[in-house]
Amino acid sequence: MPKLLVTTRSGEERAIDATSGLSVMENIRDNGVDELQALCGGCCSCATCHVHIDSAFVDKLPPMSDDENDLLDSSDHRDVTSRLGCQIQMSDALDGLKVTVAQED
Repeated sequence: MPKLLVTTRSGEERAIDATSGLSVMENIRDNGVDELQALCGGCCSCATCHVHIDSAFVDKLPPMSDDENDLLDSSDHRDVTSRLGCQIQMSDALDGLKVTVAQED
């Protein structure tokens, strides 16, 4: 079971025993981090699961789709580490992934 390390908007760090095959968003939501709204439920249509990926993991993720890129463009808090949590599937290869929940737009 891979570990997912989440920093909330308030700076609290939480270690989650993530379920492989579920998205980062699902793992965060299912483990009680309420800051991640995920209004569309993971359909890549709202950007309310915006997270910042630790720089050590950015190159380990699959490329961003055009839809994800377009949605992230709507955020005032986008940076080079921005991704949508619904578009990253947890796996053993991502054990130790560190993400920070983006500020709300």
